[in-house]
Amino acid sequence: MKNNESQSEKTAREAREKRRNRDEKLQVPFHFADRLNVAIKAKGSAICVGLDPRLEQVPSFIKEKQAKLHENPMTIAAESILEFNKGIIDAVADLVPVVKPQVAFYEQYGYEGMRAYEETLWYARDKGLLTIADIKRGDIGSTAEAYAKAFLGKVDLFGKEVFSFDADAVTVSPYLGYDGIKPFMTEARKHGKGVFILVKTSNVSSADLQDLQIKEGNTIYEVMAQFVESWGADDLGKDGYSLVGAVVGATFPDQARELRKMMPNNIFLVPGYGAQGGTATDVAACFNKDGLGAVINSSRGITFAWESSDIFTEKDYAEAARAAVMGMKRDLDGVLK
Repeated sequence: MKNNESQSEKTAREAREKRRNRDEKLQVPFHFADRLNVAIKAKGSAICVGLDPRLEQVPSFIKEKQAKLHENPMTIAAESILEFNKGIIDAVADLVPVVKPQVAFYEQYGYEGMRAYEETLWYARDKGLLTIADIKRGDIGSTAEAYAKAFLGKVDLFGKEVFSFDADAVTVSPYLGYDGIKPFMTEARKHGKGVFILVKTSNVSSADLQDLQIKEGNTIYEVMAQFVESWGADDLGKDGYSLVGAVVGATFPDQARELRKMMPNNIFLVPGYGAQGGTATDVAACFNKDGLGAVINSSRGITFAWESSDIFTEKDYAEAARAAVMGMKRDLDGVLK
């Protein structure tokens, strides 16, 4: 290793080596769906914590601390977000199998924000968590290939292949067709990663497009489900689940019930629980009879739980997040068992 290796490069290299050694020691499966199911069973939880840090809601004591350490406002923002995320991760790592940072909340702070994003991924993996890069990219050809290599695979750096962001899975938009999805699937197969494709999203206006009826009376989201089931059919793990999953909102339980039948072998990433109005009863239909097949995401309801609490203050934000996860787990267990 050259002596001019930067601190951030050293941190990345050490995190990856540690993860690789741990996975080899624990004989962690290579296939993404199998790895996710192993983690779900080990934690007894299908909860995904969304790391969507809104700077204005990050506790003031964190921002004040970082303002004393740095001059650049972008650096202050990034370091505040990173410290906040680490606190959340430390509080929930033994309770949940996976976290999902949404890249937009980091991109808005430029280079420093993306550094915080990358270090959040490293830190989560170092704590034994799987990571979903919520990027919702959608493009074709060489552009889609570049996105896939950036977030899932390896890039060629002067004859040596190295990981860039190295998330365990990504979210992608399918509306440019299969040639926009294929590069992500290719990288996922190579490196034991996963791909979650938008099918029926949790926002109210999703109906404007996704619920439109087209040929033979099918809606667009139903046609998309048929594509997802087909695209992932040849990439099943030992548990029978594909590395290709589907994003299905908790706010549309009737549609989720239909989609579960259409995509029995695809894992659902389910946003919309909690702050967006989705309940444990709403998400029950997203699971298969084996108790697998879905991970339920909650973001604001967990990371900013202290704001709606009569018990916790902002200095207790991590403890509040842990309590929120435990409450969510009780609610989910109540409808799944």
